[in-house]
Amino acid sequence: MPVKNQINIFFKYIGNIRSFKSHDWVIYISWVGLMLGLLGSVLYFIIQGQSHGVIFPDYIWCIPFGICTFTMAIAIDTIGHLTLYREALRQGEDLVHKITIFAGVTSTLGLCCAYNWPGLFKIPSLVMVTLSILYSLVDEALHWNRYLRSQSDSVEMISHFFILFGHLTMISAWTWWFLTGYQGVADTLKVLF
Repeated sequence: MPVKNQINIFFKYIGNIRSFKSHDWVIYISWVGLMLGLLGSVLYFIIQGQSHGVIFPDYIWCIPFGICTFTMAIAIDTIGHLTLYREALRQGEDLVHKITIFAGVTSTLGLCCAYNWPGLFKIPSLVMVTLSILYSLVDEALHWNRYLRSQSDSVEMISHFFILFGHLTMISAWTWWFLTGYQGVADTLKVLF
């Protein structure tokens, strides 16, 4: 498909935001806002630490990079979910999305809690990380099924590629950071508190 057609499809997809109702805006702003809040807090933490001489592992930047990629992709994808594909999602994908979001949020919160209480939070956090990845893959399978039946478009599918890429980049780096001792966290907490 020519690039011009893809650009037209993209802008038509984005244009569906004009049909949002008030409850759609609440969902959209809450979801994208949650991820922007996570991005801002992670960046603030890393930048504050580095500006005070804290040494983080090089891969630490994969965390905000992954969050940023994920956030941009969901900002696009959610438009279609709340407009074009609302009815199709009610056939099961909506529940998978809710489970995936629950697993993703709780895995991140668990990894944060595991800093102070590793004995209590290590196993549940790693289980939730695994479930967030598993349910992301289930979601992708459902989306590809719809795409192959011409009930989705390239914008949704490409945004899902970047959702998966961003999520896996962020959560893999964060999990590795935890498993290798959270280098830089203790020194940054001293700076902040």
